[in-house]
Formats: sequence, structure tokens, C-alpha cells
Amino acid sequence: MNRIWLKNYPEGIPAEIDADLFTSIPDLFEKIAVKFANRPACHNLGRTISFAELEQWSRDFAAFLQGLPGMGKGDRVAIMSPNLLQYPVALFGILRAGLIVVNVNPLYTPRELEHQLKDSGAKAIVIIENFAGILQQVLGNTPVEHVITTQVGDLLPAPKRWLVNFVIKHVKKMVPVWHIDGAISFRDALARGAAKSFTPARLKREDVAFLQYTGGTTGVSKGAMLTHRNILANVEQTGVWLSASFKEATEIAIAPLPMYHIFCLTSTLSFMKWGSLIVLITNPRDLPALLKELGQWKFSVMTGVNTLFNGLLNTPGFERLDFSGLKVVVGGGAAVQQAVAERWQQATGRYITEAYGLTEASPGVCANPLDTPWSGNIGFPFPSTDVSIRDDSFNELPVWTGEGDIEKYTGELCIRGPQVMNDYWNNPAETAKVMQDGWLKTGDVGHLAADGRVTITDRKKDMILVSGFNVYPNEIESVVATHPGVLECGVVGVPDDKSGEAVKVVIVRKDPNLTKEAVIEHCRTRLTGYKRPRQVEFRDVLPKTPIGKVLRRDLRDTPSE
Repeated sequence: MNRIWLKNYPEGIPAEIDADLFTSIPDLFEKIAVKFANRPACHNLGRTISFAELEQWSRDFAAFLQGLPGMGKGDRVAIMSPNLLQYPVALFGILRAGLIVVNVNPLYTPRELEHQLKDSGAKAIVIIENFAGILQQVLGNTPVEHVITTQVGDLLPAPKRWLVNFVIKHVKKMVPVWHIDGAISFRDALARGAAKSFTPARLKREDVAFLQYTGGTTGVSKGAMLTHRNILANVEQTGVWLSASFKEATEIAIAPLPMYHIFCLTSTLSFMKWGSLIVLITNPRDLPALLKELGQWKFSVMTGVNTLFNGLLNTPGFERLDFSGLKVVVGGGAAVQQAVAERWQQATGRYITEAYGLTEASPGVCANPLDTPWSGNIGFPFPSTDVSIRDDSFNELPVWTGEGDIEKYTGELCIRGPQVMNDYWNNPAETAKVMQDGWLKTGDVGHLAADGRVTITDRKKDMILVSGFNVYPNEIESVVATHPGVLECGVVGVPDDKSGEAVKVVIVRKDPNLTKEAVIEHCRTRLTGYKRPRQVEFRDVLPKTPIGKVLRRDLRDTPSE
């Protein structure tokens, strides 16, 4: 395949990466832990632990898991927790024991949790006590045999540990009453493991490391089978792209996105490879608390999503933070809007590097070069990655040269590379829908330009059809977001008797006096007639996924008063 983008790669970026540098994620982690043993690895809630401590605790947890009855290589262990020190300990412990990690969103309802535990066949789960009551409701319907519970402050030193756990449970009352027979505390698990011998698992690159479930925003969630090689390849791909200015054992990376999300998970591994300190943010929705945490660090790296960047920009005091050490800011998960990107650059002096990926690709696929302004596209494919634009019959479409009807060059983005999964877990029917001839059909619509840049227009399923014309929500959202009275917005299609579908925009106001008429007038000079919103609705908040992606499916219905 002619990789036309290679001629425009940033200086120093190779065309190919070596996906086989390490035999497994534990192989990579153990080498990192030796190299940077005494350097800080993770920080959370006021405590910093070294790579040596992370290695020891994960070793103890691995030994504990290996000692559980009925557990063997390839069995699945779920983690249901926000970003706490317990998360990387459990994560690396599970993998080092030769088991498979099943990341679970801690905000799941009982129905969603039951589906994922049953579908994955998880034999064990590590869960924060705050959500143990949800597990209790469905545990009997799942294959889970071992429950390990943890409290928020479990890996903090005493007496802070006691104080934090007491306040959360008895003052803030954030832990509903629960009871699960045989549940083991995380601290007890570590103690038991410390007293046991540990046998490093014999892992191959093609062994599954994660069952990473899709967000479920377009239907029932499916488990992408991501191998050790898939993840390691993407660590290399994202690493070479982002790390040109990195120095070993000096970078400080802010991780406000949840580690159970593949974007944060892979980027964290990539930063760890440099011996970076990862600052784990437990609750990024508490923007004043996040701002306070940011104020304690001369951070150099940060990942986020558009809604997080926008929220920070509108949090008083953000502009007073120290951005002098900031090197790389990566935006993913959803499109970064131009208005947000430009305000961020003005406030911090750094551009947001917009990247693109999806769960099935571990997740990184494309990114813009560092230190370039917002462009409206997702940049170039990563090394060792092929992209192709295909029509509904899977025929490859030509590149767009900047002339002619762009619709003729627009189709579904398809990708292949060492980071792409082979299958969904126990779901050949869904696998067949997205995998064809070695290509992953992403469900995203876009085009490939002659210089190799990829532009995503929208999700196939999110496209609005107005009187036969394609309308893409991202474009409308970008226009509406430029109005000074708009804090954030989301766009969907709704049924319309005359045009089949019409555009509806849901807005959270920055200016409480903003009117529907003002929004429509703002769009009148910026959008052609069929693209303009016919319905404008104001809400206090937009429904979002845990990483901040707007749930468009929940915008179609008007909330009851």
C-alpha cells in the first residue's frame, strides 16, 4: 500500500515501529521497574509511590491471585474502580499472574455490570467499596467466585488512610450498605500475597491482555480482545510520536481520564516507559479540586477530552497555573472543537495535539504533529499503520486533492496495523461486521487528503440526513461552540415531517440570557440552510460518558419538566 503520509511525517518519526521489543506487558513493566526503581511512579491523594513499590505490591497481588482456588492462566479478573493507587497495582498484578484484565466502568448500573461480568466470564473482581452494593445485586447471576474490595484510602499511610476512609464512609456517606460473603479486602490480599511465592507467568505476545469493552454508546458493549502485542505496539507508536522532547525520569504526566478507559491506559504505559511520574486524578469532574492538584505540579504532559479542556478553561484560576514545563497535551475520545483549542493555546502557550483512536485499535490510530494549531483533521496515521477510505461496498475511494465534490471521496475509515484487534470476545457475528480482509471498519466517516492527512466527518450512525443531504453533528457543534454565550453543546438529528430529519442542538449556557433566537441567528451566517438547527434546547448539563464524550443518543429526547 502507498503510504502517502510518510513524506509529511515530522522529522525523526520512523515509518515502522518494532512491535516485538517486549514479550509481554509484564516484561516491559519489570524492565521499567528495575531501570527506574527509586524514581516516583504514581501519585494519588497526596501519596507518591516509587517504581520499586509498585513492582513489589503488584508482585504481591499477583502471588495472591495465583493462590486463589480455581484461578489459572487466561482467566479473567475485572477491575471496577476510579483512578487510585490500587488501580495500577491490581492491573500489573493481574497481568503478571498470567490473567486477563476486564476493565469495568464504576458508574455502571446493575444491568450493565451483570452483562459485562457474564459476557467476559470473569472469575474475580477488584471493586471499590463505594460500588459493592451494585455488585451485590447481581453477583449471584455472574461467574464471579472471588471478590476483592478496597476503600479509597487503602494505600495511603496511616493515619491518613483511616481518616480518608472514615470521612468517605461515615461523613460523606458515599458507601451504601453492602454485604458480600467471603469478600477479601485489598490490603489483606496484598498481605497474603507477600507471604506466598510468585511464579512469573509464561506469556506470549499473542496472549490476550485485556477484554476492553466498547463504550456501549451505539448498542450492547462488546469485549475487544487486545493482546499484549496490540498494546505494546500502540505504546511504541504513540511513544515515538509524542516523546521527541521527553527526558527520562523527569516528566510529570497528569492523568485525569480513568485508567479503565483505553486512551488513558495506553498513554499511561507510554509515559511510564520514560520513567515519568503519573499523577492519577480520582474525580476529574470536580474541576476546582483538579485545578488545585494541577497547581501543585510543574507538569509536562496531559491527556484529556474536549469537555475537560473546556471545563478547565471556564474554571476560575486556570489561567494562573504554571504552564512553563508543559510539553505535550493530547486530546482524544471525541473531536476537539476549534474554539476550545484556540482558547487553550492562548491560556497555556501549548497546542492541543488532536489524536484519533478507538477501543479496537488499542486505541491510537492517527495524530497531528506536535506544536501545530487546530486543523480540523486528525493528522497522519501512526507508524506501521495503514488507512483506507472505503464505500459501502468496501471499494477503496481515491484521495481528495482539494477539488471536486468532496462527497465522492468520503467514506468509512478502515485501518490495519499491529495495534488492531483480531476479534471480539465470543462474538463472531459482531466481529464479522467490523473486520474484513484484515481491515477494521471503524464506523467513522471521513476522507484522506493528498498530503496523507485524515479528516473525520462524523460517526456513520450519527450522520443526519436532511432532505437527502448529509449533515455531520461535529460541524454544527463547532459552529455553535464559537458563540460566546455557549459553554458546551451537542447536536443530533430528530424526526421531521418535511425533511425526514432536522438538526437539534442542546446547549449548556455560559450566558444565562442566551436565547434560541440568538443561537439560530449565529448559525444563519455560518451554515447553509439545511444544516441550521431547527430545534434549540437548553439544559443545565449534557449527558456524557465517563471520559466526557457527549452521549448523543440521550440528547434526542426532551427531559420531562
